[in-house]
Amino acid sequence: MQLEHLPEEFEMARPVLQTIEQAGYEAYFVGGSVRDTILGKEIHDVDIATSAYPDEIKHLFKRTVDTGIEHGTVMILDHGTGYETTTFRSESTYTDFRRPDQVTFVRSLAEDLKRRDFTINALAMKEDGTVIDLFDGLADLKHLQIRAVGDPQERFHEDALRMMRAVRFASQLNFTIVPETLAAMTSHAELLRKIAVERTQVELLKLLTGQAPQQGLTDLLTTGLWQYCPDFADHKVDLERLTAQLHQGASTDLTAWTLLTTSFGLETNAITTFLKHWKTANQTISAVQMTTKTAQHLLQGPLSTWQVYQCSEDQLMIANEAAVVLGATDRSRELVAQWQNLPIQTKKALAVTGRDLMQAGVQPGPQLGAILGDLEYQVVTGKLPNEKPALVAAVTD
Repeated sequence: MQLEHLPEEFEMARPVLQTIEQAGYEAYFVGGSVRDTILGKEIHDVDIATSAYPDEIKHLFKRTVDTGIEHGTVMILDHGTGYETTTFRSESTYTDFRRPDQVTFVRSLAEDLKRRDFTINALAMKEDGTVIDLFDGLADLKHLQIRAVGDPQERFHEDALRMMRAVRFASQLNFTIVPETLAAMTSHAELLRKIAVERTQVELLKLLTGQAPQQGLTDLLTTGLWQYCPDFADHKVDLERLTAQLHQGASTDLTAWTLLTTSFGLETNAITTFLKHWKTANQTISAVQMTTKTAQHLLQGPLSTWQVYQCSEDQLMIANEAAVVLGATDRSRELVAQWQNLPIQTKKALAVTGRDLMQAGVQPGPQLGAILGDLEYQVVTGKLPNEKPALVAAVTD
Protein backbone atom coordinates (compact mmCIF):
# COMPACT_ATOMS: atom_id res chain seq x y z
CA MET A 1 0.00 0.00 0.00
CA GLN A 2 1.26 3.46 -0.89
CA LEU A 3 -0.12 6.55 0.82
CA GLU A 4 -0.08 9.46 -1.61
CA HIS A 5 -0.64 12.39 0.72
CA LEU A 6 1.03 12.22 4.11
CA PRO A 7 -0.08 14.39 7.05
CA GLU A 8 2.13 17.38 7.81
CA GLU A 9 3.44 15.65 10.93
CA PHE A 10 5.02 12.96 8.76
CA GLU A 11 6.28 15.42 6.15
CA MET A 12 8.12 17.35 8.85
CA ALA A 13 9.70 14.14 10.15
CA ARG A 14 10.82 12.77 6.77
CA PRO A 15 14.30 14.40 6.99
CA VAL A 16 14.96 12.36 10.14
CA LEU A 17 14.23 9.08 8.35
CA GLN A 18 16.18 10.20 5.29
CA THR A 19 19.25 10.98 7.42
CA ILE A 20 19.12 7.53 9.02
CA GLU A 21 18.63 5.78 5.67
CA GLN A 22 21.43 7.71 4.00
CA ALA A 23 23.75 6.34 6.69
CA GLY A 24 22.84 2.80 5.59
CA TYR A 25 20.21 1.92 8.19
CA GLU A 26 16.48 1.23 7.95
CA ALA A 27 13.93 3.64 9.45
CA TYR A 28 10.13 3.59 9.51
CA PHE A 29 7.17 5.39 10.99
CA VAL A 30 5.36 2.90 13.27
CA GLY A 31 2.43 2.50 15.58
CA GLY A 32 -0.78 4.38 16.04
CA SER A 33 0.13 7.28 13.78
CA VAL A 34 0.36 4.92 10.78
CA ARG A 35 -2.91 3.22 11.72
CA ASP A 36 -4.77 6.49 12.18
CA THR A 37 -3.44 7.95 8.93
CA ILE A 38 -4.82 4.97 7.02
CA LEU A 39 -8.14 5.42 8.83
CA GLY A 40 -8.18 9.10 7.94
CA LYS A 41 -7.99 10.20 11.57
CA GLU A 42 -5.96 13.02 13.08
CA ILE A 43 -2.57 11.87 14.31
CA HIS A 44 -0.63 13.01 17.34
CA ASP A 45 2.72 11.48 18.24
CA VAL A 46 5.01 10.38 15.42
CA ASP A 47 7.12 7.39 16.45
CA ILE A 48 10.10 6.05 14.51
CA ALA A 49 11.65 2.57 14.56
CA THR A 50 15.08 1.92 13.12
CA SER A 51 17.74 -0.73 12.63
CA ALA A 52 20.32 1.76 13.95
CA TYR A 53 21.41 1.23 17.54
CA PRO A 54 21.11 4.11 20.02
CA ASP A 55 24.80 5.05 19.84
CA GLU A 56 24.56 5.06 16.05
CA ILE A 57 21.56 7.40 16.16
CA LYS A 58 23.38 9.72 18.56
CA HIS A 59 26.31 9.81 16.16
CA LEU A 60 24.05 10.87 13.26
CA PHE A 61 22.31 13.77 15.04
CA LYS A 62 23.77 16.65 16.98
CA ARG A 63 20.96 17.02 19.51
CA THR A 64 19.51 13.94 21.19
CA VAL A 65 18.14 13.01 24.61
CA ASP A 66 18.27 9.53 26.14
CA THR A 67 14.55 9.26 26.98
CA GLY A 68 14.59 5.46 27.29
CA ILE A 69 18.06 4.38 26.37
CA GLU A 70 17.78 1.01 28.16
CA HIS A 71 14.92 0.17 25.80
CA GLY A 72 16.65 1.66 22.78
CA THR A 73 14.73 4.95 22.68
CA VAL A 74 16.44 8.23 21.84
CA MET A 75 14.71 11.57 21.31
CA ILE A 76 16.05 13.38 18.22
CA LEU A 77 15.81 17.16 18.52
CA ASP A 78 17.66 18.31 15.42
CA HIS A 79 14.62 19.28 13.35
CA GLY A 80 12.67 21.56 15.68
CA THR A 81 10.34 18.83 16.97
CA GLY A 82 11.30 15.94 19.23
CA TYR A 83 11.01 12.52 17.58
CA GLU A 84 11.24 9.39 19.71
CA THR A 85 13.33 6.90 17.75
CA THR A 86 13.56 3.32 18.98
CA THR A 87 15.90 0.58 17.83
CA PHE A 88 14.31 -2.61 16.52
CA ARG A 89 14.26 -5.05 19.41
CA SER A 90 13.19 -8.48 20.55
CA GLU A 91 12.06 -9.23 24.06
CA SER A 92 12.55 -12.16 26.42
CA THR A 93 10.05 -13.63 28.89
CA TYR A 94 7.78 -11.41 31.00
CA THR A 95 7.82 -12.90 34.49
CA ASP A 96 5.88 -9.95 35.97
CA PHE A 97 3.31 -9.81 33.11
CA ARG A 98 4.28 -6.17 32.52
CA ARG A 99 7.89 -5.73 31.40
CA PRO A 100 10.29 -7.96 29.47
CA ASP A 101 13.06 -9.48 31.56
CA GLN A 102 15.52 -8.55 28.84
CA VAL A 103 15.52 -6.40 25.70
CA THR A 104 17.81 -7.28 22.79
CA PHE A 105 18.50 -4.83 19.97
CA VAL A 106 18.16 -6.38 16.52
CA ARG A 107 18.47 -5.27 12.89
CA SER A 108 15.23 -6.94 11.72
CA LEU A 109 11.97 -5.04 11.27
CA ALA A 110 10.02 -8.32 11.33
CA GLU A 111 11.48 -9.23 14.73
CA ASP A 112 10.45 -5.82 16.06
CA LEU A 113 6.91 -5.87 14.70
CA LYS A 114 6.05 -9.37 15.87
CA ARG A 115 6.38 -8.32 19.54
CA ARG A 116 3.67 -5.65 19.17
CA ASP A 117 0.17 -6.05 20.59
CA PHE A 118 -2.32 -5.94 17.71
CA THR A 119 -2.02 -6.29 13.94
CA ILE A 120 -3.46 -2.81 13.39
CA ASN A 121 -0.59 -1.43 15.49
CA ALA A 122 2.08 -3.56 13.80
CA LEU A 123 2.15 -1.51 10.60
CA ALA A 124 5.29 0.32 9.49
CA MET A 125 5.62 3.04 6.86
CA LYS A 126 8.61 4.23 4.87
CA GLU A 127 9.24 7.94 4.55
CA ASP A 128 7.74 7.92 1.05
CA GLY A 129 4.39 6.53 2.30
CA THR A 130 4.95 2.84 1.49
CA VAL A 131 3.18 0.73 4.14
CA ILE A 132 4.82 -2.47 5.37
CA ASP A 133 2.22 -4.98 6.59
CA LEU A 134 3.63 -8.30 7.84
CA PHE A 135 0.64 -9.47 9.91
CA ASP A 136 -2.42 -8.57 7.79
CA GLY A 137 -3.10 -5.42 9.76
CA LEU A 138 -4.50 -3.73 6.65
CA ALA A 139 -7.12 -6.47 6.28
CA ASP A 140 -8.09 -6.06 9.94
CA LEU A 141 -8.41 -2.30 9.46
CA LYS A 142 -10.63 -2.93 6.45
CA HIS A 143 -12.83 -5.30 8.43
CA LEU A 144 -12.85 -3.05 11.52
CA GLN A 145 -11.44 -5.67 13.84
CA ILE A 146 -8.85 -6.05 16.58
CA ARG A 147 -6.60 -9.12 16.46
CA ALA A 148 -3.53 -9.92 18.53
CA VAL A 149 -0.25 -10.34 16.68
CA GLY A 150 0.58 -14.05 16.61
CA ASP A 151 -0.63 -16.09 19.59
CA PRO A 152 -2.98 -13.93 21.73
CA GLN A 153 -2.30 -16.09 24.78
CA GLU A 154 1.39 -15.14 24.56
CA ARG A 155 0.68 -11.46 23.89
CA PHE A 156 -1.50 -11.08 26.99
CA HIS A 157 0.81 -13.17 29.15
CA GLU A 158 3.64 -10.84 28.15
CA ASP A 159 1.78 -7.66 29.08
CA ALA A 160 -1.64 -7.95 30.70
CA LEU A 161 -2.38 -4.27 30.04
CA ARG A 162 -2.86 -5.23 26.38
CA MET A 163 -6.28 -6.59 27.35
CA MET A 164 -7.38 -3.15 28.55
CA ARG A 165 -5.87 -1.65 25.42
CA ALA A 166 -8.03 -4.01 23.36
CA VAL A 167 -11.28 -2.85 24.96
CA ARG A 168 -10.06 0.73 24.73
CA PHE A 169 -9.41 0.40 20.99
CA ALA A 170 -12.81 -1.25 20.57
CA SER A 171 -14.32 1.96 21.95
CA GLN A 172 -12.00 4.48 20.32
CA LEU A 173 -12.16 2.93 16.86
CA ASN A 174 -15.58 1.25 17.09
CA PHE A 175 -13.91 -2.04 16.13
CA THR A 176 -14.82 -5.62 17.05
CA ILE A 177 -12.35 -7.86 18.89
CA VAL A 178 -12.02 -11.14 16.97
CA PRO A 179 -13.22 -14.29 18.82
CA GLU A 180 -9.77 -15.86 19.33
CA THR A 181 -8.37 -12.69 20.84
CA LEU A 182 -11.50 -12.17 22.97
CA ALA A 183 -11.27 -15.74 24.27
CA ALA A 184 -7.62 -15.24 25.27
CA MET A 185 -8.58 -12.07 27.13
CA THR A 186 -11.29 -13.98 29.00
CA SER A 187 -8.87 -16.72 30.07
CA HIS A 188 -6.20 -14.22 31.12
CA ALA A 189 -8.42 -11.51 32.68
CA GLU A 190 -7.16 -12.13 36.21
CA LEU A 191 -3.66 -11.06 35.14
CA LEU A 192 -4.94 -7.49 35.13
CA ARG A 193 -4.28 -7.58 38.88
CA LYS A 194 -0.56 -7.49 38.02
CA ILE A 195 -0.84 -4.11 36.29
CA ALA A 196 -0.31 -0.77 38.03
CA VAL A 197 -3.64 0.98 38.60
CA GLU A 198 -2.32 4.14 36.97
CA ARG A 199 -1.84 2.30 33.67
CA THR A 200 -5.28 0.69 33.84
CA GLN A 201 -6.81 4.08 34.63
CA VAL A 202 -5.45 5.59 31.41
CA GLU A 203 -7.08 2.85 29.33
CA LEU A 204 -10.39 3.02 31.20
CA LEU A 205 -10.72 6.76 30.66
CA LYS A 206 -9.89 6.42 26.97
CA LEU A 207 -12.55 3.72 26.72
CA LEU A 208 -15.22 5.89 28.37
CA THR A 209 -14.36 8.91 26.21
CA GLY A 210 -14.13 6.92 22.96
CA GLN A 211 -16.60 7.08 20.09
CA ALA A 212 -18.20 3.70 20.88
CA PRO A 213 -18.05 3.18 24.67
CA GLN A 214 -20.85 0.60 24.51
CA GLN A 215 -18.55 -1.64 22.47
CA GLY A 216 -15.66 -1.26 24.90
CA LEU A 217 -17.81 -1.71 28.02
CA THR A 218 -19.50 -4.76 26.53
CA ASP A 219 -16.10 -6.36 25.95
CA LEU A 220 -14.97 -5.33 29.44
CA LEU A 221 -17.97 -7.19 30.87
CA THR A 222 -17.84 -10.16 28.49
CA THR A 223 -14.19 -10.95 29.22
CA GLY A 224 -14.51 -10.50 32.98
CA LEU A 225 -11.89 -7.74 33.04
CA TRP A 226 -14.30 -5.54 34.98
CA GLN A 227 -13.87 -7.75 38.06
CA TYR A 228 -10.19 -6.76 38.30
CA CYS A 229 -10.73 -3.01 38.07
CA PRO A 230 -10.56 -1.27 41.48
CA ASP A 231 -13.92 -1.30 43.31
CA PHE A 232 -15.87 -2.56 40.28
CA ALA A 233 -16.57 -6.03 41.72
CA ASP A 234 -19.86 -5.08 43.43
CA HIS A 235 -21.22 -3.06 40.51
CA LYS A 236 -21.85 -5.48 37.65
CA VAL A 237 -25.51 -4.48 37.37
CA ASP A 238 -24.58 -0.79 37.43
CA LEU A 239 -21.99 -1.36 34.70
CA GLU A 240 -24.50 -3.27 32.59
CA ARG A 241 -26.99 -0.44 32.97
CA LEU A 242 -24.37 2.17 32.07
CA THR A 243 -23.37 0.11 29.04
CA ALA A 244 -26.95 0.21 27.80
CA GLN A 245 -27.22 3.97 28.38
CA LEU A 246 -23.86 5.30 27.18
CA HIS A 247 -24.43 5.76 23.45
CA GLN A 248 -21.51 8.16 22.95
CA GLY A 249 -18.28 8.85 24.75
CA ALA A 250 -18.03 11.15 27.75
CA SER A 251 -16.74 14.58 26.75
CA THR A 252 -14.06 14.75 29.48
CA ASP A 253 -12.30 12.52 31.98
CA LEU A 254 -14.23 14.24 34.80
CA THR A 255 -17.47 13.36 33.05
CA ALA A 256 -16.31 9.75 32.78
CA TRP A 257 -15.61 9.55 36.51
CA THR A 258 -18.93 11.28 37.26
CA LEU A 259 -20.79 8.71 35.16
CA LEU A 260 -19.20 5.89 37.11
CA THR A 261 -19.69 7.37 40.59
CA THR A 262 -23.27 8.41 39.85
CA SER A 263 -24.10 5.05 38.28
CA PHE A 264 -22.63 3.30 41.31
CA GLY A 265 -24.68 5.52 43.67
CA LEU A 266 -21.61 6.68 45.59
CA GLU A 267 -21.82 9.38 48.25
CA THR A 268 -19.05 11.82 49.19
CA ASN A 269 -16.89 9.54 51.38
CA ALA A 270 -17.32 6.56 49.08
CA ILE A 271 -16.26 8.70 46.11
CA THR A 272 -13.07 9.59 47.95
CA THR A 273 -12.28 5.93 48.61
CA PHE A 274 -13.16 4.87 45.06
CA LEU A 275 -11.04 7.51 43.34
CA LYS A 276 -8.12 7.05 45.71
CA HIS A 277 -8.10 3.38 44.77
CA TRP A 278 -7.91 4.54 41.16
CA LYS A 279 -4.94 6.80 42.09
CA THR A 280 -6.59 10.05 41.02
CA ALA A 281 -5.48 13.51 42.15
CA ASN A 282 -7.13 15.22 45.12
CA GLN A 283 -8.34 17.98 42.82
CA THR A 284 -10.14 15.39 40.71
CA ILE A 285 -11.72 13.85 43.80
CA SER A 286 -13.11 17.22 44.96
CA ALA A 287 -14.49 18.02 41.52
CA VAL A 288 -16.14 14.60 41.10
CA GLN A 289 -17.73 14.84 44.54
CA MET A 290 -19.44 18.05 43.44
CA THR A 291 -20.42 16.89 39.95
CA THR A 292 -21.78 13.59 41.29
CA LYS A 293 -23.88 15.30 43.95
CA THR A 294 -25.22 17.69 41.33
CA ALA A 295 -25.94 14.91 38.83
CA GLN A 296 -27.87 13.03 41.52
CA HIS A 297 -29.99 16.16 42.14
CA LEU A 298 -30.59 16.56 38.39
CA LEU A 299 -31.87 13.00 38.19
CA GLN A 300 -34.59 14.11 40.61
CA GLY A 301 -35.49 17.39 38.86
CA PRO A 302 -34.40 21.06 38.42
CA LEU A 303 -31.71 22.57 40.63
CA SER A 304 -32.38 25.31 43.14
CA THR A 305 -30.48 28.58 42.85
CA TRP A 306 -28.32 27.57 45.81
CA GLN A 307 -27.48 24.20 44.25
CA VAL A 308 -26.43 25.95 41.04
CA TYR A 309 -24.25 28.32 43.04
CA GLN A 310 -22.31 25.43 44.57
CA CYS A 311 -20.82 24.60 41.15
CA SER A 312 -18.68 26.24 38.52
CA GLU A 313 -20.29 26.55 35.11
CA ASP A 314 -18.08 23.71 33.83
CA GLN A 315 -19.12 21.46 36.70
CA LEU A 316 -22.78 22.11 35.93
CA MET A 317 -22.26 21.02 32.33
CA ILE A 318 -20.42 17.86 33.41
CA ALA A 319 -23.15 16.98 35.92
CA ASN A 320 -25.86 17.63 33.35
CA GLU A 321 -24.11 15.48 30.73
CA ALA A 322 -23.82 12.58 33.17
CA ALA A 323 -27.41 12.95 34.35
CA VAL A 324 -28.74 13.01 30.77
CA VAL A 325 -26.91 9.76 29.98
CA LEU A 326 -28.53 8.22 33.05
CA GLY A 327 -32.03 9.34 32.08
CA ALA A 328 -32.52 12.93 33.21
CA THR A 329 -33.91 15.78 31.12
CA ASP A 330 -31.28 17.90 29.38
CA ARG A 331 -31.23 21.18 31.31
CA SER A 332 -28.00 22.63 29.88
CA ARG A 333 -29.52 25.91 28.63
CA GLU A 334 -31.52 26.38 31.81
CA LEU A 335 -28.45 25.74 33.99
CA VAL A 336 -26.26 28.16 32.05
CA ALA A 337 -28.91 30.86 32.38
CA GLN A 338 -29.32 30.15 36.10
CA TRP A 339 -25.58 30.32 36.71
CA GLN A 340 -25.04 33.49 34.66
CA ASN A 341 -27.94 35.21 36.43
CA LEU A 342 -26.68 34.50 39.94
CA PRO A 343 -26.32 37.67 42.06
CA ILE A 344 -22.80 36.48 42.89
CA GLN A 345 -20.89 33.52 41.50
CA THR A 346 -18.26 33.14 44.22
CA LYS A 347 -18.03 33.98 47.91
CA LYS A 348 -15.32 36.52 47.10
CA ALA A 349 -17.94 38.62 45.32
CA LEU A 350 -19.94 39.14 48.54
CA ALA A 351 -20.06 42.88 49.22
CA VAL A 352 -19.19 42.48 52.91
CA THR A 353 -16.19 40.88 54.64
CA GLY A 354 -15.51 39.60 58.12
CA ARG A 355 -13.55 42.77 58.84
CA ASP A 356 -16.56 44.89 57.86
CA LEU A 357 -18.76 42.98 60.28
CA MET A 358 -16.23 43.23 63.13
CA GLN A 359 -16.03 46.97 62.57
CA ALA A 360 -19.80 47.01 62.88
CA GLY A 361 -19.58 45.28 66.28
CA VAL A 362 -19.75 41.56 65.47
CA GLN A 363 -17.39 39.56 67.69
CA PRO A 364 -14.73 37.40 65.95
CA GLY A 365 -14.96 33.62 66.19
CA PRO A 366 -17.00 30.75 64.73
CA GLN A 367 -20.18 32.84 64.91
CA LEU A 368 -18.66 35.34 62.46
CA GLY A 369 -18.16 32.64 59.85
CA ALA A 370 -21.71 31.41 60.32
CA ILE A 371 -23.07 34.94 59.85
CA LEU A 372 -21.07 35.39 56.64
CA GLY A 373 -22.36 32.04 55.38
CA ASP A 374 -25.94 33.08 56.11
CA LEU A 375 -25.46 36.41 54.31
CA GLU A 376 -23.98 34.57 51.33
CA TYR A 377 -27.02 32.29 51.21
CA GLN A 378 -29.48 35.17 51.43
CA VAL A 379 -27.73 37.10 48.64
CA VAL A 380 -27.57 34.07 46.35
CA THR A 381 -31.25 33.23 46.92
CA GLY A 382 -32.30 36.85 46.38
CA LYS A 383 -33.45 37.60 49.91
CA LEU A 384 -30.88 40.38 50.36
CA PRO A 385 -29.19 42.67 47.82
CA ASN A 386 -25.43 42.34 47.48
CA GLU A 387 -24.84 45.80 48.95
CA LYS A 388 -22.61 46.46 51.93
CA PRO A 389 -24.97 48.77 53.90
CA ALA A 390 -27.87 46.34 53.51
CA LEU A 391 -25.78 43.35 54.57
CA VAL A 392 -24.30 45.10 57.62
CA ALA A 393 -27.75 46.32 58.61
CA ALA A 394 -29.18 42.80 58.32
CA VAL A 395 -26.70 41.71 60.99
CA THR A 396 -26.66 44.68 63.33
CA ASP A 397 -30.27 45.94 63.31
